[in-house]
Amino acid sequence: MSHEDIDPITLEVVCEGLRAIVKEMRATIIRASFSSVIYELDDFSCALFDPLAEMVAQSDDHPGHVMPMPWSVRCAMEDFAGDIDEGDVIVLNDAYRGGTHLNDVTVLFPIFAGGELFIFPAVRAHWADVGGMTPGSYSGLSTSIYQEGVRIPPVKLYEGGRRNEGVMRLLLSNMRLPEERLGDLNASLGACRVAEERIERLVAKYGRGTVLGCIAMNLDRSERRMRDRIRALPDGEYVYEDYLEFYDAGRLDPVLMRLKLTVDGDQVIADFDGSNPQVPGVVNSSLAVAGAGVFVALKSTLDPHGPVNSGAFRAITLRAPEASIVDVRPEAPAGAHGEVRKRVVSVMLGALAQIIPDRISGDLSGTSFPNSIGGYSAARDRRYVYVEVPAGGNGGFEGHDGSSAFANVDFGAIRSIHNVESLESEMPLFIERCELRTDSGGEGRYRGGLGMHRALQLEEGEAVYSVLGDRAFVPPFGVGGAGPAGPVRVARIRDGRTVEFDTPGKVTGHLIAAGDRVLMESAGGGGYGDPLRRDPEAVRVDVAAGYVSEGRAREGYGVVLDGEGDIDAAATEALREWLASSRPRLSIVPDERPTYTGGKGMRRIVRLHGATAGRLGVDHDTLVELLGRHPAPLRAWVRLDDRIAEGDCPLDAFGRRVLGVAPGDTVVVRSLRTPPVAAGLAGQSDA
Repeated sequence: MSHEDIDPITLEVVCEGLRAIVKEMRATIIRASFSSVIYELDDFSCALFDPLAEMVAQSDDHPGHVMPMPWSVRCAMEDFAGDIDEGDVIVLNDAYRGGTHLNDVTVLFPIFAGGELFIFPAVRAHWADVGGMTPGSYSGLSTSIYQEGVRIPPVKLYEGGRRNEGVMRLLLSNMRLPEERLGDLNASLGACRVAEERIERLVAKYGRGTVLGCIAMNLDRSERRMRDRIRALPDGEYVYEDYLEFYDAGRLDPVLMRLKLTVDGDQVIADFDGSNPQVPGVVNSSLAVAGAGVFVALKSTLDPHGPVNSGAFRAITLRAPEASIVDVRPEAPAGAHGEVRKRVVSVMLGALAQIIPDRISGDLSGTSFPNSIGGYSAARDRRYVYVEVPAGGNGGFEGHDGSSAFANVDFGAIRSIHNVESLESEMPLFIERCELRTDSGGEGRYRGGLGMHRALQLEEGEAVYSVLGDRAFVPPFGVGGAGPAGPVRVARIRDGRTVEFDTPGKVTGHLIAAGDRVLMESAGGGGYGDPLRRDPEAVRVDVAAGYVSEGRAREGYGVVLDGEGDIDAAATEALREWLASSRPRLSIVPDERPTYTGGKGMRRIVRLHGATAGRLGVDHDTLVELLGRHPAPLRAWVRLDDRIAEGDCPLDAFGRRVLGVAPGDTVVVRSLRTPPVAAGLAGQSDA
């Protein structure tokens, strides 16, 4: 049937029917899965794909799952070209081939109509454990993908309707809690069978040709809608850079993510040239994951209400150096896919802020922050694996503060926190506290959202704790002169003594015992706009609510409260004038000497005269941020160099483009509040 023969009513009914099928798949998984990370946290996604591996329908799903899934479907179709038959079921989790991390296991269920391949229902679900060096398969300090769990290329789990028992035994033998994994797999298969029945009804009613025609029309109109919104942007190249936190032998060695975003008519090119080569650490991922970050930032900014399918992806071109942190190759680990995706969102926000500053927000919390505890419960006579992703803050934006302890936009329907009753009934854990973190939201005219303070206690036996987070050292940034958010923090508390980890945010297999408490503090969101322009009454309300301390009200917002908690208007006006006038400004001078240093990582350095550093209150290797004409800041580590004139700030061409400044312009430079790292920084030699 030609497109001209399909009327608008039929088009909408068929397309919404496909979305309804996906919603029913989701309901099936929630009811049938064995793992609380699926039925409580909703860490799974469903979608439908056509024979060209284009995603044609999804629902309230995890963007970090569904957007890379077309790559996985294409890989499976390439591997089984001409060899996919009715009754086949394909399973995979390969992080190098459109996967995310190894915990996300994808089931593809080909459906035929009229003897031809018609539609793939697909489920990508987070399995709470897929083997590897730690329970939960989360290891912040992995150096190889082989430490992260069993890697599954596209394989047929079912052939012609018969289960391949050898494949099943091989997989489950390499995973902790195999009965739970089998239950989660059967839930995914059940959802696909529900989809099969509903799709057969749809085809019986409208015909194969009409359904495929509606799919093609829907993809085309989604593409046009996205291109129309891109076309409204000014053509040009916009650049930004940010960091992920890699520890090399226990020493912090930040890795660089660099983006050039090109708007050319109705298309966008996201080029990651100059980004860090891949490292023997978890902060690598596939180009599919990087592409998900690009799409999330672009779609949520330009067209948050439009459909999400492969048609909307067509206007975006991705480029990246091979074997880099955004286009990983074997055998580098890829467990921090969520951190890579979120950092892509960060650099996209930094670039988009130069184009549409009134439509972006401060940086999001910038980390998935997965925590896991694994052990054996004698009281329950079984092993357990706890997985949780305590939500952080969202960035402030024009007219509104950011939401607090709320899943970021790239997390879709995932819950902010795990259900307490479920955790405590299934595992020997006691949730001691869950509250918002005072002063964790980035200061701004519109404050960033607050992070979460969550503490739990192990009730029996011994267990191991792991965390794979980021933004523990380089905090989420504010825009438009706003301040950064509070960084991630984790600690173990034993006998009243708090022990910080030498590798903040990334811990592998730390032994804990009954009575120990684990403290998890998620990052906040960056602020939006000059904090000295925030309504003093809003600051007073924040202090009264416990969101902002009285000290930060004075130092960050310039708001003075009297002994009764009321605003001292005269003192506030005077303090704000003084704070504004005392912001340190340095003069930009061109400097094209080597800009980045490090070991395996790459971090920007800024050379300052010792007297300049003293005036700023910074020292060698202090992390600072520079604020220029563009809304988002530039981060760098200080190098003391008395060959630089006092009051000068040398900056290369790329850095000047990030800030929108030229030689002779001035920038504000300020130190960032970051936690100490006991082992220091790797690769400290001067460049």
